[in-house]
Amino acid sequence: MEQAKIQKKEQSTVLFLTVTALFIALTYLFTAFINVRLPIAANGGLIHLGNVPLFIGAVIFGKKTGMLAGGIGMGLFDLLSGWTLWAPFTLVIVGLMGYVVGRMTEKESHQNYFWYVASIAAACVIKIVGYYLAEVIIYGNLLAPAASIPGNLVQIAVAAVIVLIVIGPLNKAARKVGLK
Repeated sequence: MEQAKIQKKEQSTVLFLTVTALFIALTYLFTAFINVRLPIAANGGLIHLGNVPLFIGAVIFGKKTGMLAGGIGMGLFDLLSGWTLWAPFTLVIVGLMGYVVGRMTEKESHQNYFWYVASIAAACVIKIVGYYLAEVIIYGNLLAPAASIPGNLVQIAVAAVIVLIVIGPLNKAARKVGLK
């Protein structure tokens, strides 16, 4: 009996690590390779689809997977690209976004579009406020960070549309195969 519990716990841990590593990789890949750099803002900017796997992972597999996929996946992108200065901020901001999306949607009663929309809206607020404050710290200016807000809004809006289209069927499939 005790051996069965240990084996089940080990299988659960292996599944968590595997799924989380997959979503970290997907978040990194979608950020690194499916993006548009914005030439209009003085401080640069990037619109990417990294939030799509981040939100999907958080909704289907929960707050821990969301937090790690977001923070590590996008933080890794910052470290491996020209955005290295941003990595610590990204780790915290996007990790918090993933945690909140997963936390808000983890209850079975919260597995509906209202909670999906609400959780993505909360993530949007975290992104806007978090990166605004990060830019204030980096640039020492209260006005310059405002130029990044439209790009961040577009980035979350595009991800929200994609996620809200695919999350229902993906959630159903995850339940069907016993991942949820």
